[in-house]
Amino acid sequence: MPDNSEAVTRLAREESGHVLALLTHRFGLDVADEAVQDALVEALNWAVVPDRPAAWLYTVARNRAVDRVRRDAAAARRLSRSAPDLLSVAEHNSGGYGPDGNGEEVPELIDDAHYSGDEHLRLLLLCCHPALSRDTQVALTLRLVGGLTTAEIAAAFLLPEQTLAQRIVRAKRKIRDAGIPLGIPEDLTSRVDALLTVVYLIFNEGYLSRGSAAGTRIDLVEEAIRLTIIARELLPGNPEVEGLLALELYARARHDTRFRGDELVLLEHQDRTRWDGELIEQANGLLRSALAGLQPGPFQTQAVIARHHATARTAADTDWPAIASAYAVLLAMTSGSPVVALNRAVAVSMADGPDAGLRLLAEITGLENYHLYWATHAELLLRVGDADAAAKAFAKARELATNAAEQQHLDRRIAQLPG
Repeated sequence: MPDNSEAVTRLAREESGHVLALLTHRFGLDVADEAVQDALVEALNWAVVPDRPAAWLYTVARNRAVDRVRRDAAAARRLSRSAPDLLSVAEHNSGGYGPDGNGEEVPELIDDAHYSGDEHLRLLLLCCHPALSRDTQVALTLRLVGGLTTAEIAAAFLLPEQTLAQRIVRAKRKIRDAGIPLGIPEDLTSRVDALLTVVYLIFNEGYLSRGSAAGTRIDLVEEAIRLTIIARELLPGNPEVEGLLALELYARARHDTRFRGDELVLLEHQDRTRWDGELIEQANGLLRSALAGLQPGPFQTQAVIARHHATARTAADTDWPAIASAYAVLLAMTSGSPVVALNRAVAVSMADGPDAGLRLLAEITGLENYHLYWATHAELLLRVGDADAAAKAFAKARELATNAAEQQHLDRRIAQLPG
């Protein structure tokens, strides 16, 4: 059997979301998802990779969907003849869909010439519907739009594959049973905010994985960037989408310098000559475009902070007062987020000294189980000369850290303590 796994993986990542979006609009989510997955499995048997893999995937998945709904329709007719009193139960269990998932007969050929991208936006918004939990939104987005397998998502988020699979099944059942529409709401604001938050969570998990032995998951970083690019194509001119993409590209530009082997390299010690200047320029352009809209938002503000770091020639050149001011703005935008408050305390400590940072840290509540709170506390205590208190704070940070690279970094810092 030929090894088509690489080509099929690329097809799943790049095209399955488009195909699923179009078929879901016609057949409903369950039928469309099953059809696309069946087609991808069939693709593993390609003797030769087709010239147009995406067209092949659409055609095969569409035919599988047509076969499925015809089988279901035939079964419903048999049930109607043999046990009409059970028909209402069967219709309820199928979500109330007709033969094609929308109450209409399935034509022999479905014309996709009208496809405008709205279907893809609908699928993205469906995955991030407020009726679903945030963890479920992340899993569905990666699975249905990103084309990742259940096993890949489970591995990324340190979950048993069966647990993740059940979460996706339950989410699809909830969408079906609640009749959540595959539609675009009149007010997109809250749904777009949810979508961007989900993508940002995916990016953060890749940027510094909670459990990856390698510290980072570049596949999730790249997937988040790709999803943001899709969102930008579907929502042109949205300043927060551009701000998020800029933020991701600034971070991606530093990727090759963030680790030395398994060792985490902090920002001030990274080799800035190895940062990707082309990505930084792309991010600068995106941020300029976003800010020109005069609609400031949290992702744009975070991108402004990232730009200050990315454009400083050396760590000593970093404009910490400007960064501290930006964090103050972000703190107001995020209703006093304690994580933002922590980052602001770090920036203030760099601008005005460790005592000013410690005063702000003392005002923060809700981060008692967050390792970076204790690591920051430890570093500032060291800067004011309290090594004993710093040692206790480092020990607490080490106890709470789950990322292997961060654990090793904290071990080194503890070993370097005086005395």
